[in-house]
Amino acid sequence: MRIEKSTLQFLKELKKNNNREWFNEHKPEFKIVQTQAKEFYHAIMDDLNKQDEVENFKLFRIYRDVRFSKDKTPYQPHFAGSFSRSGKELRGGYYLRLRPGESFLAGGFWAPNKEDLFRIRKEFEYDGKEIRKIISEEKFVSVFGGTLEGEELKTAPRGFDKEHPNLDLIRKKGFIAVRRFTDKEILDPEFLSVVEDSFLALRPFFNYMSEVLTTNLNGESIID
Repeated sequence: MRIEKSTLQFLKELKKNNNREWFNEHKPEFKIVQTQAKEFYHAIMDDLNKQDEVENFKLFRIYRDVRFSKDKTPYQPHFAGSFSRSGKELRGGYYLRLRPGESFLAGGFWAPNKEDLFRIRKEFEYDGKEIRKIISEEKFVSVFGGTLEGEELKTAPRGFDKEHPNLDLIRKKGFIAVRRFTDKEILDPEFLSVVEDSFLALRPFFNYMSEVLTTNLNGESIID
């Protein structure tokens, strides 16, 4: 299972001709590359379920919601899909976007709800050593560069010390590991294995964050 060159070529053409007339003329081609993309994402899900438990897969629509956007182009010139882990005890999600020149995979916590975000921040306020150890491990560094991305506050959240040594972690609003790819890497026959290996590298991070989000600061389970 691999990404075909025709898929990236179609997306390149769509970016240059992002209008309904062109898209409608080339809808048969779109259906073909969409089917190929779906097969690739389903292969990812099969691989994920060999080493994790994933319950939901979503392939995002190519049609853009332009109602509240200054950009009125009607289509997303990419394929993107997300995978959610199963149950209350397994937290975190996986994501892959295929877009010529701008492809990437990611995993983590994009926008935790208010309660989860507060719990994560309290954990980092108490101790940041464990999360720093995880993201500095050789495998995590080789795949994701040893950093977590995500939106951040400019200063400390309300109720947290502005001088706290873990403020760089505490002021984050999302906790995401990202790996970017060139088109050549996307088209490589071994790309599916690269995706699988990259997602596997997230497991220590997911295990830690899942434990944080299912316990209180005393380490007691909060799951019914």
